[in-house]
Amino acid sequence: MSEARRIWSRFCPRHRQEWSVSTVIDRKRRAHRLGAATALIAVAAAALMLASCKVTGTPGHQSGHGSTNGSPDPSTAPPASGEVSAPASASPSASASSKPAGTKTPTPPKTGNTAPGTRPTPANVGVPNGTKLTDLAGNDGGNSYRVQKDGTVLDKVHIKGDLLITANNVKITNSQIDGGVLDEYSGKKYSFTITDSTVGPASGCMTSPGIGESNYTATRVHIRGHGDGFRASGDNINIQSSYVYLCSNPGDHSDGIQTYMTGRGLTLNNTTIDQRDAKDVTAPIFIVDNGTVDVAVTNNLVMGGTYSIQVKNAHGSVVVKNNSLVNKSWIYGPIEADCNSPMEWSGNQLVTIDNNYNITSVVGPLPCK
Repeated sequence: MSEARRIWSRFCPRHRQEWSVSTVIDRKRRAHRLGAATALIAVAAAALMLASCKVTGTPGHQSGHGSTNGSPDPSTAPPASGEVSAPASASPSASASSKPAGTKTPTPPKTGNTAPGTRPTPANVGVPNGTKLTDLAGNDGGNSYRVQKDGTVLDKVHIKGDLLITANNVKITNSQIDGGVLDEYSGKKYSFTITDSTVGPASGCMTSPGIGESNYTATRVHIRGHGDGFRASGDNINIQSSYVYLCSNPGDHSDGIQTYMTGRGLTLNNTTIDQRDAKDVTAPIFIVDNGTVDVAVTNNLVMGGTYSIQVKNAHGSVVVKNNSLVNKSWIYGPIEADCNSPMEWSGNQLVTIDNNYNITSVVGPLPCK
């Protein structure tokens, strides 16, 4: 991908499906580096392309955390700064000496931690209510931020673009990332945890995944403003007690969780995935990659999609248990699964819910057939 296209994709969400970092990795998993002279030409070309760039919006969601038409103009982003990486620290926030002095941003919308067994909703996951966030200046082009030091801790920060992780054991807590979080670059995969954080723009719709690709744990995360929620493209992925509200752009294939070249160890537990308002969709749960080994899909509440729960081609231990699917929220059918394989399918049910995702009635069991 040319440098001009890379720069253009950062500023023009309309073209993210073709030119996002995640998509480039999917297609060829290559990264190109250009000389200084070529880069200058590319920057000039990108500036011309911006003239035709138009943000694609999506209708708002009743919770107040969904997308609305329009998006902040990214062309006002400040120039890239030098690399600043916050080292691991026992303090509740990244060390002041390890990052530039930031500016306080408004307190995010009311959220809070989910108690064990509580259904995740926009009101109880994401950045906790009352958290004061500090803007973290971009260091990877515009508002995007890149972490390159192992053990980095990002706590109570606001990143106005994407977060690219090219280090291991990175920890993100109580933070807001307005773009996506990606931990694969130039064919190499890294590792991170993200907890009590909000990922995605408050308005507009980004086709690219909210969180990916491998070796990550996401707990009490709110993903909004993305066509894909979680990308599973490797080993050791653990998603717990999170909420995903999906949008779509024309031509998207929106998924709540999507497997692609997935490896061993995928857990999706106690997570709410709402795809009802997205138009160009596949499924809230789309686990169909034949490289997937050892999968557990348990205690989730899902709605929307073509076939809402799709679990196929997985090997090893495959468990789909105690999930609730909103009745008649699908386009074609409730499930598409390898029902004749040695999969544990039990306790799944069809339900109705209210506007706050409370289950109001159990329509009946959801058999695998």
